[in-house]
Amino acid sequence: MTDQIETASQDTPEGSAVEAAAPVEPAAAATEKTDSAPADAAPKSEYQVLARKYRPKTFEELIGHGPMVKTLSNALESGRLAHAFVLTGVRGIGKTTTARIIARALNCIGPDGKGGATIDPCGVCEHCRAIAEDRHVDVLEMDAASRTGVDDIRELIEGVRYRPTSARYKIYIIDEVHMLSKSAFNALLKTLEEPPEHVKFIFATTEIRKIPITVLSRCQRFDLRRVQTEELNAHYTRIAGLEKAEIEEEAVTLISRAADGSVRDGMSLLDQAISHGAGKVTTQQVRDMLGLSDRSRIFDLFDFTMKGEINEALELLSAQYALGGDPAVMLQDMLDLTHWLTRVKLSPDAANDPSVSQIERERGKEIAAKLAMPQLTRSWQMLLKGLEETRIAPSPIQAAEMILIRLAYAAEMPPPGDLIKKLRQDMANASGGNAPQGGGNGGGNGGGNGPGPRMQVVNGGGGAAAVAQRRPDPLGEPEQVAQPVYAKMPESFEEVAELLSKDRETTGIAMQVKNYMHLVKYEPGRIEFRPARGARSDLSTQLIKAMNTLTGHRWLVSVSEREEGAPTLKEQELEALEQRKADASQDPLVKAILEGLPKAKIVAVHLPPGQELTEGEEDESGSVYDDAFYLEGDDEL
Repeated sequence: MTDQIETASQDTPEGSAVEAAAPVEPAAAATEKTDSAPADAAPKSEYQVLARKYRPKTFEELIGHGPMVKTLSNALESGRLAHAFVLTGVRGIGKTTTARIIARALNCIGPDGKGGATIDPCGVCEHCRAIAEDRHVDVLEMDAASRTGVDDIRELIEGVRYRPTSARYKIYIIDEVHMLSKSAFNALLKTLEEPPEHVKFIFATTEIRKIPITVLSRCQRFDLRRVQTEELNAHYTRIAGLEKAEIEEEAVTLISRAADGSVRDGMSLLDQAISHGAGKVTTQQVRDMLGLSDRSRIFDLFDFTMKGEINEALELLSAQYALGGDPAVMLQDMLDLTHWLTRVKLSPDAANDPSVSQIERERGKEIAAKLAMPQLTRSWQMLLKGLEETRIAPSPIQAAEMILIRLAYAAEMPPPGDLIKKLRQDMANASGGNAPQGGGNGGGNGGGNGPGPRMQVVNGGGGAAAVAQRRPDPLGEPEQVAQPVYAKMPESFEEVAELLSKDRETTGIAMQVKNYMHLVKYEPGRIEFRPARGARSDLSTQLIKAMNTLTGHRWLVSVSEREEGAPTLKEQELEALEQRKADASQDPLVKAILEGLPKAKIVAVHLPPGQELTEGEEDESGSVYDDAFYLEGDDEL
């Protein structure tokens, strides 16, 4: 076997070196071989896309996965290799590629055939070449998306007990492992927990949450993060140079942003851009290809909208749409710009990011300085909602126009904090500097510094809330918003109940106060009571809110657990009625009537308003109650 390997390496040293060192190899010699390899290795009809042509073959060629490489390197050096690995991350991040590199690292025997597992596979030995060409008999790849059943896993497990044919380890790579059925996972569990020493499992998935926890607990997990834009820029620039293509720096940045951290997606876009530009890629070509608008135009569009210049904003939107811009993409760019301006507002150093162009840096600082944080956060919410509406609208351009109009008019609104401060100031001016200090129910003028609203107080100001009528200003100024007029502070608990009963919003609380509150202590602004059976559990809270609103002062209502308190107002009314009925029954006239009607009884005693008599006072007829009592019974009066 060793002789065969040596002969193979002597016969094809150049071809082996080409496969071992991918075109992204930093060494100058490797780069020279890579540059000439595509033309020598295959005719033009067998063109390979860039994502396959420049697929990494060693850990050094992987970008953005340093922590994983460091962990595997230490594990190989110390001999602490796990029997199963699971690689997770977004699409195109390099999960399957990493799995193949791990397989090569575990099975590499070196150029001389005497090496062991290494973090730097040689790329020229029999196993490295066979794994790179997907023809190694001991490295088995399975697509779980197409083979999801338990029978497929049983077939795989049957081969686990056999030792590898020629390699050091028999390696099973299962791509999209989350697609396996529940029974398939269960069939794999026992073998996965105690596999033979010569077997290694490598799983790859984009949906790590769909894998049963019993499987995850038996694997060493690596989360492959999205690759940063700066790393993608450097990688794509290097690939374009190897392809002898000229590409502008901003064009590379646009491709990296569109890739969204996926190396493969960006490579596909780069391949398309090189073909589109016939070897010379400009920023405008990439914008046209991706359906993007000019970045400076997005700044102008956002600036016009936030300044309320809606006509200019709509014209610019229409112009970009006519040039092929996607309305949803333009709103997405405005959303990204809002987020970036918010970061610049919070941390000005964010504008000094090397990946940000000079024009973006200057315009960003300028716009961020003019906008308040509430405006930016409100714009974010409106654009986020508008982006969803644009994507589902029958006419995206019409939806985008309506969103800009909505945003422009909302941008003219003052921040809520300034509005509240203005309302409080106007309220203080309208009340002569004696603004109420409690309650949280204050209102205010919506106008400027003009005269305050004209108020007409109904019910003498003693009701729950006086009625405020607004009259048009004779000078034609905007109509003012009326200030609320608070009721006078009640001097007694009875006045509290009366105040509550006069307001339609608090009649329910008034009934509770009369029927279920045993008063323990009262003073204006403070009530202590014992609740009767049947009282609402939140009676004190509701009473506080009602009194704060009606009086404009802070009230304290507490529940006493020891004091019995006075009878409820309802009980006091009933007791007074019974006393009046007893007094009425002693009247000579009433006695005579009751004697004439034995079955009658007194049910109510009323006096006409303003004619109440003091105790013991009689009228000319000698009766205290003149036509002021009602009888009930079978007899008729």
